Amino acid sequence: MPMSDLTVLRGGTVVTAVDTFPADVWLEGGTILALARHDQDLGFSPSRTVEINARGKYVLPGGIDAHTHLDMPFGGTTSSDDFETGTRAAAHGGTTTLVDFAIQTKGQALRQGLDAWHAKAEGKAAIDYGFHMITTDVNPSTVAEMGQLVREGITSFKLFMAYPGVLYVDDGQIFRAMQRARELDALICMHAENGIALDVLIEQALARGETAPKYHSLSRPQIAEAEGTHRALCLAEMAGAPVYIVHLSAPRALEKVLEARDRGQAAFAETCPQYLFCSLDDLAREGFEGAKYVCTPPLRPREMQADLWRGLKTNDLQVVSTDHCPFCFKGQKDLGRESFAKIPNGMPGVETRLYLLWDGGVNTGRISMNRFVEITSTAPAKIFGLYPRKGTVAVGADADLLVWDPEKVHTLDHKNMHMRVDYSPYEGKTVKGGPSHVLSRGKVVIEDGAFKGRAGDGRFVRRGTFNLY
Repeated sequence: MPMSDLTVLRGGTVVTAVDTFPADVWLEGGTILALARHDQDLGFSPSRTVEINARGKYVLPGGIDAHTHLDMPFGGTTSSDDFETGTRAAAHGGTTTLVDFAIQTKGQALRQGLDAWHAKAEGKAAIDYGFHMITTDVNPSTVAEMGQLVREGITSFKLFMAYPGVLYVDDGQIFRAMQRARELDALICMHAENGIALDVLIEQALARGETAPKYHSLSRPQIAEAEGTHRALCLAEMAGAPVYIVHLSAPRALEKVLEARDRGQAAFAETCPQYLFCSLDDLAREGFEGAKYVCTPPLRPREMQADLWRGLKTNDLQVVSTDHCPFCFKGQKDLGRESFAKIPNGMPGVETRLYLLWDGGVNTGRISMNRFVEITSTAPAKIFGLYPRKGTVAVGADADLLVWDPEKVHTLDHKNMHMRVDYSPYEGKTVKGGPSHVLSRGKVVIEDGAFKGRAGDGRFVRRGTFNLY
């Protein structure tokens, strides 16, 4: 039968969250048309066939980063990647969809914040994107607005227990938002730290003259994260709502999530590469170098990394996202030379996530290839209403695909990466394994390290509601 142009990823091994099998992957019109035995004649008669050689390589679903902060005002400055540079960098690293955080300004409507983020992304994004909604003012008007946003595909809302006076909301507001989320089948994402107590500890540390970057971590002990996580889980249980703990960094918080899941609660959590590969030792680097590693929650002692890796292996942690919130060392991080409390919180990571997890997870035997796919693509797709359109290699799914070369060697140097930031937390680290081709809805956007995409090619994706009870 006559057909439009087709693309075939020829000779590779498909890896999903549950299966590994040899197959040619046929694409048409931005979606996956067929999976077939190698060189099987399917009787297609396209006007033209574009063939991509995947022999000796793996075909994976494109990465989904469910936690980024692009073009975000914070700490007296703005994150250095916008939607053009950030999504281009994501594509270079094998991520084909991201979910960024729009922000409601206190006293304003959710709609104003959402419209502002649509304007930031439209015409700039090189890959597909969605939005969570950071909710800073939960009132009767906000609660009503949540329903409209859900109908528009904004099906998750983030609330902060940290940053009093800026993003913080109290327990009553959190509980009301959770009750409304339960009515809407929406998902609440929680930044779970006891921000009120932490502000006291920070004030006391500064009064003692403890101003260096390492005190960012020492003034934010893991018990504050554990308490916030436990409280968020309790509020969600009372409201009958699912809850997702963002950027979990420490074993005591993880214990609270595990206890809730063992009770049957719809509780989920992510961690981030910085908590798996960086530590308090980095914050304590000589001079002001530790400022490069200031993020919140803070980096923890290195020995805590083993608990997080174990949590990923056993599904106590479901997702690895980046919390990509980059600030340049010169001109941004150095705003805090006199006080760690003034260092903009955030680290770059949208480009390096898959490299690090394959090299430090799959290559070391900490996780399998299938688990790699699950925590970087399939689980975020399911949790955030993108599955099965995204997050797997299956007929009818979007052709967001990676041709992954397990022999590719890459050095994580900021000079050869594409995030708009003047350092890498992993400067000089050599990793093995990476994408030779990245496809977004069937279009090659990265080929052997060259960007073939275009600003504006990415589409806003309306996400479905939460359905993993």
